[in-house]
Amino acid sequence: MARTKSRSKPSREPEQTSGEPAPNAVWFKPVMFGFMLLGLAWIVVYYLSGTLLPIQSLGPWNILVGFGIAFIGFLMTTRWR
Repeated sequence: MARTKSRSKPSREPEQTSGEPAPNAVWFKPVMFGFMLLGLAWIVVYYLSGTLLPIQSLGPWNILVGFGIAFIGFLMTTRWR
């Protein structure tokens, strides 16, 4: 009796064994660090420009915006695998 090979497409998704979560997508880490660096850059630009940049009409709220952007990056670290 001849044995036939079954042809199946290789899975592109990583296999999950014993309930372990799948690793993050390739774009996750650069986006996470990008948010953290963008928030830091926002605050540094605000201080170095003498409170004129990035958005002058926000005034001191620019600090909160910078911290908010960086905080998004820090929140993403809780989902990093």
